[in-house]
Amino acid sequence: MTSELEQLRARAVSDIAAAEDLRALDAERVTLLGKKGEITARLKALGALPAEERKSAGAAINALKRELAEAIETRRHELEERQFAEQMARESVDVTLPGRGETPGAIHPITLTRRRIEALFVQRGFEIVEGPEIEDDYHNFEALNVPPDHPARAMQDTFYLDAGRLLLRTHTSPVQIRTMEQRQPPIRVIAPGRVYRHDSDRTHSPMFHQVEGLYVAERVSFAELRAELQSFLEAFFDTELKLRFRPSYFPFTEPSAEVDIDGLSLGTGSGWMEVLGCGMVHPNVLEAAGVDASRYTGYAFGMGIERLAMLRYGVTDLRQFYNNDLRMLAQFA
Repeated sequence: MTSELEQLRARAVSDIAAAEDLRALDAERVTLLGKKGEITARLKALGALPAEERKSAGAAINALKRELAEAIETRRHELEERQFAEQMARESVDVTLPGRGETPGAIHPITLTRRRIEALFVQRGFEIVEGPEIEDDYHNFEALNVPPDHPARAMQDTFYLDAGRLLLRTHTSPVQIRTMEQRQPPIRVIAPGRVYRHDSDRTHSPMFHQVEGLYVAERVSFAELRAELQSFLEAFFDTELKLRFRPSYFPFTEPSAEVDIDGLSLGTGSGWMEVLGCGMVHPNVLEAAGVDASRYTGYAFGMGIERLAMLRYGVTDLRQFYNNDLRMLAQFA
C-alpha cells in the first residue's frame, strides 16, 4: 500500500504542477479527490484490508488527500495570479499617450429656436410667463370663447384626462387667461411651452412647442399687431420679408388672420408659407378673464416653435428633431 501511494503521490503532484489553466486543474481535482476519484476509491477499499492494516492505511491515505488538496489550492492561487497579470497586461492604459479629446455637445435646435424667440420678444418689452401643462376645460376652452357645444372643439384633437375634467393643454392660450385673471392691463406677455394634440406626421407631432403672445392695453390696434409681427419675423430670420395676412377664424380673436411668408423673400423659393395665427382678442375672452372690454383692447398671436425651426434650419421633416440622431444634432454644436 505504501509503495502504491508513493507512486500515486508522485504522479498526482506532477499532474497538478503541469495544469496550465484553472479548467485543467479542476479536472485533475475531480480525478484525484472527486466522488469517483482515485483517493476516494482507496478510502472505500479500506474495508477489504485486514483489521491490523486499516488504521495505518487510512491515516496514510488521508494524509495524501490533505497534501494533494493543498497542492491543488497552491496551484490554483498561482494560476489565478498569472491570469490576473495577463488581464492587466491586456487592459493596461498608457497614461502618457495624448488624449482622444471630447466630443462637444450641442443645444437642441428646438431649444435654440425657443431661446431666440424669447430673446427677441423680451427686447420688445414682452414678459415671459408660464402655466400648467395639465389644464382644466374652462381655461383651455370655455374662457377662450369655446363653449362645450362649439364646433371649434373639433379643430383640436385633445388628450383628455380624469373623465374629461382635465386635459393636456392644446395650446398655451390658457396661460394668457390665467395672466389676465391675476393682473390688470397693461399686459404684454409671451407664453412659450409644450402643448399636446392627437396628430403625427412629417409636419405634426403629438407633443410640440408653441409661443403665444398677448398685448392688452387701451387703444391697441391691428396695425400695431401687424407691425410687431413684421418686426419680429424679420429679426428672427435676419432678412427683410414679404408678409401676407389672410383673413381666418379663431374663436378667441376677432378679426383673425393667418400670416404667410413669401418663400422668395426667405430664400426658399417655395411660394407662400404659413407661419402663425393672430388677431384682436375677442371681447368675450377679455370679459371672461375679468378685463373691462369697453375700456381695453388687445391682440394675440401664436406660432409653432418647430415650424419656425424647420424654416430657419432647412429641416423638411419635423420628426428629425426627435429621432435623437447625433449626426443631425451635431450640426448645431
